[in-house]
Amino acid sequence: MNSQRDILLFAALALAWGTAFSAIEIGLGSLPPLLFAAFRLDVATVLFVGLVAALGLEWRPRTRADAVSIVAGGVLLVGAHYGLLFVGQLYVSSAVAAIVLSLTPIVTPPIALALLPRERIRPPAAVGLVLGLVGVVVIAVSGGSLGGQALGVGLLFGSALSIAVGSVVLERTRSTLSIIPLQTWAMGVGGLALHAVSVLHPGESVLAVTFTSDVVAALAYLGVVSTAGGFLAYFTLLERVGATELSLVNYTSPVIAAVFGWLLLGESITAATIVGFALIVLGFTLCKIDSLWKIVRPIVDDEYGRSSRPANGFVVGQNPYVRSASHETETRSTSSSRPSCAD
Repeated sequence: MNSQRDILLFAALALAWGTAFSAIEIGLGSLPPLLFAAFRLDVATVLFVGLVAALGLEWRPRTRADAVSIVAGGVLLVGAHYGLLFVGQLYVSSAVAAIVLSLTPIVTPPIALALLPRERIRPPAAVGLVLGLVGVVVIAVSGGSLGGQALGVGLLFGSALSIAVGSVVLERTRSTLSIIPLQTWAMGVGGLALHAVSVLHPGESVLAVTFTSDVVAALAYLGVVSTAGGFLAYFTLLERVGATELSLVNYTSPVIAAVFGWLLLGESITAATIVGFALIVLGFTLCKIDSLWKIVRPIVDDEYGRSSRPANGFVVGQNPYVRSASHETETRSTSSSRPSCAD
């Protein structure tokens, strides 16, 4: 990520996704969580349908793999993820929600090991998984082991797991749809699933919703900026800088979420939250140590006057928000696509 354009776009993406947690917090003051999440997806889906039409992209599913990808993306990557996120954030601050979701790249490898026969977990990744889980436990018990924060952290951990499982399932199915139509289908299916669950939920009713100016602003921001705009920025950067480097947005977003939660909502950040986040970041570093070294090595070589042959590609399957742009092997790279999930 060397060009000024890429850096600015990365910063805009981190800002869009990091501030989304504050917008969720504001909207939850008036909207029931499942219905709120469904409304967010409704707005983003309409915008993406327009984008698919404007670009003339092929959107019709033609194979069984396409259908499986749409269902898996809609139910796991979008529906379950957003549903658990919005409900979980009823119990925790926006910063804690962002931090727990940053665990997603760490819990993905063991799921890939179970479902993808060629996947392997190296010892550093296993240690990283343990450190990440310890970080989540530290954050959870800081609010009392039987308190509401522990429940919220558990729901958010379920949200991270749903992304991880969904991404691995999509890695197996190999849809023929390109990423934007597949993302559009996933958001539409996820939104419908959340509407259905909201109707069945005894504590939610669309008739009881009051659309205040704050709620409308939060919903518009989430649908237009954080979801539609965030996905477009993500897809653009994915093609330009690759999945591994782009996955670092998972660890800039929580910082932004914490800052805006403090500025807009008066949320405090505890020492336990900071320690838990540090453990999760360390776990991520161990899980991605090979890929991160490919990013850092050219800088080190330039610093010490050595030349470095560029890598053929980047390791994929670790980034939970989008199907990896390329697979790295020792001799060749291939391309694939996966719907992404913003926070």
